[in-house]
Amino acid sequence: MSSNNNRVTEDHLKPGLKARHMTMIALGGSIGTGLFLASGGAIASAGPGGAILAYVAVGIMVYFLMTSLGELATYMPDSGSFETYASRFVDPSLGFAMGWNFWYNWAITIAAELSAATLIIKYWFPDTSSLLWSMLFLALIVALNILSVKGYGESEYWFAAIKIAVVIIFLIVGVLMIFGIMGGKAVGFSNFTIGDAPFHGGFFTFLGVFMAAGFSFQGTEMVGVAAGESHNPREHVPKAIRQVFWRILVFYILAILVIGLLIPYTNPNLLESGIDSIGVSPFTLVFEKAGLAFAASAMNAVILTSVLSAGNSGMYASSRVLYSLAKRGKAPKFLARLNRRGIPMNALLLTTLVGMLAFFASLFGDGVVYTWLLNASGMCGFITWLGIAISHYRFRRAYVAQGRDLNDLPYKARWFPFGPIFAFVLCTIVILGQNLSAFAGDKIDWYGLVVSYITIPLFLAIWLGYKWAKKSKLIPLEECELDVPHANQK
Repeated sequence: MSSNNNRVTEDHLKPGLKARHMTMIALGGSIGTGLFLASGGAIASAGPGGAILAYVAVGIMVYFLMTSLGELATYMPDSGSFETYASRFVDPSLGFAMGWNFWYNWAITIAAELSAATLIIKYWFPDTSSLLWSMLFLALIVALNILSVKGYGESEYWFAAIKIAVVIIFLIVGVLMIFGIMGGKAVGFSNFTIGDAPFHGGFFTFLGVFMAAGFSFQGTEMVGVAAGESHNPREHVPKAIRQVFWRILVFYILAILVIGLLIPYTNPNLLESGIDSIGVSPFTLVFEKAGLAFAASAMNAVILTSVLSAGNSGMYASSRVLYSLAKRGKAPKFLARLNRRGIPMNALLLTTLVGMLAFFASLFGDGVVYTWLLNASGMCGFITWLGIAISHYRFRRAYVAQGRDLNDLPYKARWFPFGPIFAFVLCTIVILGQNLSAFAGDKIDWYGLVVSYITIPLFLAIWLGYKWAKKSKLIPLEECELDVPHANQK
């Protein structure tokens, strides 16, 4: 064991993330296109009240998931994160499937975000080459990750700072407009009484918004991977986790409330919000209503930084988890090599090759590949969340079963066992209800079903295949590995 303040890692990754990096990774992890773009479609579909209710429900689920992850990551900080916890506290086969699922999810997301960045940049340069922009953005992301873990931390710090600043400015401007101090007369709650507002649509509409909200919050789990390279995870991770609730409350709930108060849910521009429709982002609509003529270009730049931030985080997290899999013999050994700066270069390069799939966007039409890649990886994030809930539930039960004192935990998640059980149930609902609309018509939409659910059989095949090959079994609670090898004991 190391001393209280020394940080030593079993896998020799060099700790380079400070408290401010961890906090901003947590704060900026879920602020992106889900807030800047998808929130408009959510309000248009379910009304402002329905959108707020959906985001509140998902926000509560994510809060419990992050407190569960916080307990695990402070007790056992590890770059493998979800794979490590599932392997130790549930079943090695589940850990194997969780690790590869997470790597695939974020490796594909890199490609998807590069495609999105290409679409965004064409707002200014419509006749330029998609291939050229994809190469430039990919080179930037790779460079930030090759430098050092501190390079990733610093870039995410500033990416997150830009996003947070924009949201804060948006909230201030929005409140001034609501009370008529800026941008015309006071609107108050008038837009909450239009038509059948504040709630619009039926159960399936709400379920669709609920699932869209879930996608918006994906990325918050990055802090669990980053804990493996934090200078002092037992202080930094809990501090970052504690920011989650307030981030959800301020950045999502209040932003949607402001949009709903200022823009009628019947506004057709809200339904058109998307990567290729930046001009009608709800943020842009509000800023333009306030008289800020440069709103579209400014928001375009902000959303571009959000997309690059997501790609940057995906590169970091997926390469670290792939490296961890290799260290544990669950991936080819050459992926476990580090360079002198402590960067898993082989894992990084393999992940980069997958990211290069974005280059095909220029061959098959902008937006087509992006949509395919996003659909292919969309379910993976919810499977990761499901695994976090299961791992935490098993960890806490094993901790008690082995006679250990819960007061010795460096960070203890509240509301156990309600928290992980609640998160497990909601994640299951989201996964199973991913595309119930495929059954709504006269004929079943088989194409839609395949696109939406293909990840589930792939995940089960990896999980059960490893289980069959290695003859692994559910680990009894009394035999779960709770000792922390070579980790700081703050």
